[in-house]
Amino acid sequence: MTFIESSKPDNPADLIKILDNISGLDAVDPAEMYKKIYNFPEQLEEAAGIGKKIKPDPNYFKNIKNIVVAGMGGSAIGGDLVRSFLADRISIPFAIGRHYRLPGYVDKNTLVIVSSYSGNTEETLSAFDDAFKRGAMIACITTGGKLGDLADKHGLLKATLPTGYAPRAALGFSFTPLLFLISRLGLVDDVENDIIELIGGLKALRDTFSIDKKTENNPAKALAAKLYNKVPIIYSGPELTDAVGTRWKGQICENAKCLAFNNQFPEFNHNELVGWNVIDAYRDKLVVIYLRDSDDHDRIKKRMSIVSEIIDKLDVEIIDIWSQGDFALGRMFSLIQIGDFASFYLAVLNKIDPTPVKVIDFLKAELER
Repeated sequence: MTFIESSKPDNPADLIKILDNISGLDAVDPAEMYKKIYNFPEQLEEAAGIGKKIKPDPNYFKNIKNIVVAGMGGSAIGGDLVRSFLADRISIPFAIGRHYRLPGYVDKNTLVIVSSYSGNTEETLSAFDDAFKRGAMIACITTGGKLGDLADKHGLLKATLPTGYAPRAALGFSFTPLLFLISRLGLVDDVENDIIELIGGLKALRDTFSIDKKTENNPAKALAAKLYNKVPIIYSGPELTDAVGTRWKGQICENAKCLAFNNQFPEFNHNELVGWNVIDAYRDKLVVIYLRDSDDHDRIKKRMSIVSEIIDKLDVEIIDIWSQGDFALGRMFSLIQIGDFASFYLAVLNKIDPTPVKVIDFLKAELER
């Protein structure tokens, strides 16, 4: 099955020329975002090494009734993906907390995994305090910062990550130790073989998207050309691909510095779908991306087909992106891999450095005043 199927297959020749002649990468990408994306399988290997060293104290982590991962942005998306991957394997409730406060049910029987790459995320530190006051079981995933200090002060389990990454470029580090922790706690079966197989699959696939591969044979470059000067609306299923849609939106917004939106089948069929009725003023600025998986529910596949007919009649391009591979984790991350590469190539077309997020830095500085 091909990666991309589009209702409008052609790409502008001028964009193809740019993507097929990317030169002076140091000037375009001085912080080496491309290298981090390309070397993601190696990051997973390093992250697995961190995960294997996690040894939870059974006298502290006991009688776990539910899990909350507290984090924001790139530090939270790893939790989202673990939740999606384990949805049919884990027998207790599993939630992601993106807030200053934790859900009301958090108590001494809750495992709160506090994830902040920098260790200084305002909302996440507040959630840590909330968890501590409620007597929850706490584990921390961080490079250090204030969160690392708190973990050391209170003698809490801490997975220490390497520095030098933007949080969104550290997905392997936010995902893999978290997955190993849950496995080492006995809440799911061993996950090491899943990670080993994932690494091999992504290594085999990445050259399909590499910078020296021409657009006609490079689905990530072809996708970036289709997204140029457009507002992508990303639709996914509600299971394996739900968090992947969130990842795509975040990567396009942060790397390419342009707006993107995402939603899920079947929920948006009950509200947002009606909003496609009045689009004449911005029809030519929209493009729809379907994140599709071979294991999507049959009724989801049916809905996708019907909604495609509706949107196609509005003369808006629809791009189907199909997951690749034979096992769930590989299919999930195959979609993440092409999305990450595409967001980089879109940054190239937008003539913008993919790494800085100046407006977020400004917001944080204003909040600290």
